[in-house]
Amino acid sequence: MSIHISAKPGDIADKILLPGDPLRAKFIAENFLEDAVCFNEVRNMFGYTGTYKGQRVSVMGTGMGLPSISIYANELITQYGVKKLIRVGTAGSLNKDVHVRELVLAQAAATNSNIIRNDWPGFDFPQIADFELLDKAYHIAKGMGLTTHVGNVLSSDVFYSKHGQTHLELGKMNVYAVEMEAAALYYLAAQHGVQALGIMTISDSLVNPEEDTTAEERQNTFTDMMKVGLETLID
Repeated sequence: MSIHISAKPGDIADKILLPGDPLRAKFIAENFLEDAVCFNEVRNMFGYTGTYKGQRVSVMGTGMGLPSISIYANELITQYGVKKLIRVGTAGSLNKDVHVRELVLAQAAATNSNIIRNDWPGFDFPQIADFELLDKAYHIAKGMGLTTHVGNVLSSDVFYSKHGQTHLELGKMNVYAVEMEAAALYYLAAQHGVQALGIMTISDSLVNPEEDTTAEERQNTFTDMMKVGLETLID
């Protein structure tokens, strides 16, 4: 087992969904996977492995923020051999044309974090999705009839920020949404030569606040992104 994951070798599939909320991981396991077995309860960061359409798939929470997902994704990749990682989470719209309950596929992730600059001072390393996963997810989502936006997101280090207006200015430059994990996941994928993608459901809007959803809805619904993520993971 690793420091933060109690799974034994072989307990985790080589493809995984990564919601931020561990209870969303539990929801996915109970509603989409067959024969799901819990492989991690350390810090209540639940992880499960089961099958989806006959293929072995895992799901595990990552917590909130770039540091948290960096810990779990690093251990999943380097100590458990995970090759495909798809974040399924929520995001806040920064663009007037991107509405609550619509999907955003993060083609790239800007960030205000120093987590990557610490490794590459003087460089702005581009955090980009794996194109194969991005292309596949887009066509799956469109085939399901889902309103889907492909473009940039902002991975922010802070949730309560004094820079809301700056974020809205980014929205005018087609940064569709703000979230807190994708840039770190994409950076780790680039470091270790694996595939990663962020699929987000818009849960609230900085430009259309009347569209916001409740905490319970965010935990237990938004199943479209889960279906798209699972279909994208399998061969």
